[in-house]
Parts: sequence; structure tokens; C-alpha cells
Amino acid sequence: TYNSKDLLRRVFLMIGSFISFIGMIFHGFVGARIYIRNINNSNLEPLTKSLSLVSWHVFTIFLFVSFITLAFIAYNPEYALIAYPLIAVNMFGSFLFIFLGVDTHRPLLKLPGAYLMAITAAMAWLGIS
Repeated sequence: TYNSKDLLRRVFLMIGSFISFIGMIFHGFVGARIYIRNINNSNLEPLTKSLSLVSWHVFTIFLFVSFITLAFIAYNPEYALIAYPLIAVNMFGSFLFIFLGVDTHRPLLKLPGAYLMAITAAMAWLGIS
């Protein structure tokens, strides 16, 4: 049995996990189709197109790992320590979106990445603290 504080921690971790899952599905399927079409129709060099596509899918894999890890920690709180790298990479990723968006790449602020990563980091932090 779990007390209310443990239950609330699980809820935060599962919210973070769910956000990563939804992000993974959208990024890996819906967003990838749009992205691939745009990249393939561009004048970029073939190697640049390939590397760009790999970068896109590395983020999808990152979302998958976040989804699985946060769900695992929700049911195995003794492994909470493994959340710290996910919190850090989500937090710094969010900062990167915002920093670049405020500076010279304004369209980044319209994308969900910064917000998805910030909420995931916050939910994971609340879930382990």
C-alpha cells in the first residue's frame, strides 16, 4: 500500500511519462512525415538531409526512453536516481529551445519542444522529490 505522498509522486511520474509518450507518437509519426517531406524538398546536400533525419529520430528515441524510464520509476521508486539525467536533458533541452528562440530562431518558440521538455522535467522532479 502507498501513502498519499507516494501516490502523488507516482501521478507526477506517470504524467511525465504520458507526455513523453504522446510526444514520441506525434514526433515519430506525424511530425516525421512533415519533416521528411520538407527536408526532401529542400536544396540541402544529401549528407545534410541524412544527418538531419537522424537528429530528428534521435529526439524521438529520447522521448521513448523518457516514457519508459519515468513509467518504470513510478512503479519502482527505489530507482529514482535514474531520473536525474532525464530531468537534466529535458531541462537543458527546453532552455536551448528558449535561448535560440529568443535570440535568432523565433519559430522555435512556436514549436511544442520547449514546453514538452519543461513539463516533463518538472513532472519527473516532482515525482522524485
